[in-house]
Amino acid sequence: MVIFEPKDDEDPVPPDPPGEPDDDDDLGGDTEGAKKYVVNGVPVSIIAERIEYYGPDGNLVTESYRDFTRKQIQSEFASLDDFLRRWNTTKKKQAIVELLEEHGVILENLAELVGKEYGDFDLICHVAYDQPPLTRKERADNVRKRNYFTKYGEQARAVLNALLDKYADRGIESVENTKVLKLQPFSNMGTPLEIINKVFGGKEQYEKAVLELEQELFSQEKSA
Repeated sequence: MVIFEPKDDEDPVPPDPPGEPDDDDDLGGDTEGAKKYVVNGVPVSIIAERIEYYGPDGNLVTESYRDFTRKQIQSEFASLDDFLRRWNTTKKKQAIVELLEEHGVILENLAELVGKEYGDFDLICHVAYDQPPLTRKERADNVRKRNYFTKYGEQARAVLNALLDKYADRGIESVENTKVLKLQPFSNMGTPLEIINKVFGGKEQYEKAVLELEQELFSQEKSA
């Protein structure tokens, strides 16, 4: 792993590795995943809405993917409060997604069962803790209804509104990935460096604005 540490006068957005496409496919677009995984050293197969694996006694275990997912999420986060605490204090939500993948919880597969219009947060809360889900679009619209952007200038509001659109379309990973600033409509607003430094006043302020945007998106008060 290469850690990118830009100097003060360098673009804070890391460059693409050689051969890596610079488009929406790199920001949480649909990908066709394999249906066989290894969970805690045990091979598992996902077939339609069921999962199969061999238990400790050597017998084949078959259960619904929903039930399997619920148990695996709750093994990591015993309660909804536990999950919310971790989600709200984790800077990059992708880290939680990757943690759950180690338990065999593939959120893309779960979205096939529950609905592709739901984001990672709502898939987890709905399946594991029986919370009523909101679509990504509904969450983005709720943020706009609260007039949350009024404390920002016109250019910053335009950027944050565009980030909400990206979330509604593709999910949280696209919001957290600074490469999104290379895409439209951001590319029409300036370079990533100009957006981060001139519009928000620097990388720290930009990251703070994104974090506050996420807090607004996942406010439980508005999703209950």
